[in-house]
Amino acid sequence: MFEAIVDGGNFAARNPTIRASRRLDDGPVGNGTRFEWDLRGFGKVVQELQEFSRPERVRIVPHIKTLRGGHRFRLTADGDSMRVDHELEMTPKGAFRLFAPMMGMIGRKNLRDTANPLKAHLEEQAAAP
Repeated sequence: MFEAIVDGGNFAARNPTIRASRRLDDGPVGNGTRFEWDLRGFGKVVQELQEFSRPERVRIVPHIKTLRGGHRFRLTADGDSMRVDHELEMTPKGAFRLFAPMMGMIGRKNLRDTANPLKAHLEEQAAAP
């Protein structure tokens, strides 16, 4: 499950908010691994893995001049299954702070549009023999 979350090069295959995705570097996946996503509404954005602690935590941080934040995933065992907590932080920077109230609405929609396909993908993986 953790591997699917940190496989940012293949996110476009299962996330409708990402038109294309690719990995930008080589080697083992970990802190500092970078991807490029063609994001709906933003265009091409470099994403970086931070707070990487396999298999329980990772943060996917976008490199966007107008925003700070990212997607944080925490995984914990829950009986025979795995619980995934997903948090999205989007804090506008500079003049874009004026759009903060609107960013909350956009952020909630983005979180749903990201979380629902990821949840379906992870459930399919868990059900596969």
